[in-house]
Amino acid sequence: MPAVRSMTLVELAARLGSTAGYESLSTAAGTPWVAVCLDGQPSPSFHAQPNCPVVGICESNEPPRDEIPDVVDVVVAPEEMAMVTGAINRNPVAASVLVRLLRHNARVGAPDSGFAESLAYSTLQHGAEFRAWLAARAPRSPRPEPDTPVVLIERQDDVLRITLNRPHKRNAYSASLRDGLCEALELAMADDSVQHVVLDGAGACFSAGGDLDEFGEATDAGVAHASRMARNAGALIDCLRNRIEARLHGACIGAGIELPAFAGRVVAAEDAFFQLPEVGMGLIPGAGGTTSILRRIGRRRLSHMALTGARIDARTALGWGLIDAVEKRSGL
Repeated sequence: MPAVRSMTLVELAARLGSTAGYESLSTAAGTPWVAVCLDGQPSPSFHAQPNCPVVGICESNEPPRDEIPDVVDVVVAPEEMAMVTGAINRNPVAASVLVRLLRHNARVGAPDSGFAESLAYSTLQHGAEFRAWLAARAPRSPRPEPDTPVVLIERQDDVLRITLNRPHKRNAYSASLRDGLCEALELAMADDSVQHVVLDGAGACFSAGGDLDEFGEATDAGVAHASRMARNAGALIDCLRNRIEARLHGACIGAGIELPAFAGRVVAAEDAFFQLPEVGMGLIPGAGGTTSILRRIGRRRLSHMALTGARIDARTALGWGLIDAVEKRSGL
């Protein structure tokens, strides 16, 4: 098994320039990541990219984006290195798929990036890493659903308000919630008199992400991919982005930030926080985040969020461009 090691950018370019070197820099060959130093290093030409994450280490402040070679997937300070590489080591296949997908999606438009994300997510749902996560989690006892709509719709003049309404499950993104959200968005798509759409969530948070009670139900990767492409709330929000504003509070995890990130304007309460935990489950963001969040914060910051699963507060999110404004809770 090839040893995992750090190397210079010049050494990395040389390894990638040979067939044996290229093949060795792969999760499949036992190399889950490569680390390169970015401080004062010449940037050679790269004619290939490895099949594993490339972690750039920077002692000083992060260099300007256009000075970082495109081959670098994520930039960290030395003290962050163990956190990032540890996360990669725990789920190396999901981490590798993530960075390869983001490299691809940074080059293509939304329809192609959404299609690629769905294929990648559906594949990982049947992988050993996700299955190990499913097997290790505590048994769950699904709560009965109340007899109330999972999505509320309110029309006032030319404004349509769409509210996620599963507060007992922290607005977990279930199949029923997805269907209700798509139906509400399709109303706005079909009615040009709707000039403004407000998307928010009832209860303690906007959305705590995918409904874990439904994780592991997919038994056919092809059918899961086809279903995801046919009913796609993210694509609908993207089509409406010039008319839609997302108003967020509390937990915005997984789909809870991937979907609103498509909106033309995202306003968050001061208590809002953002997290992408999917790689830790052996998956990748699968609700459109590799398109929507990529547009807003760029490939390297998205890689950092997704690889580490780190929690991002509202002020950091605003500085990155993940959201557009922060307001007090009473202003929402």
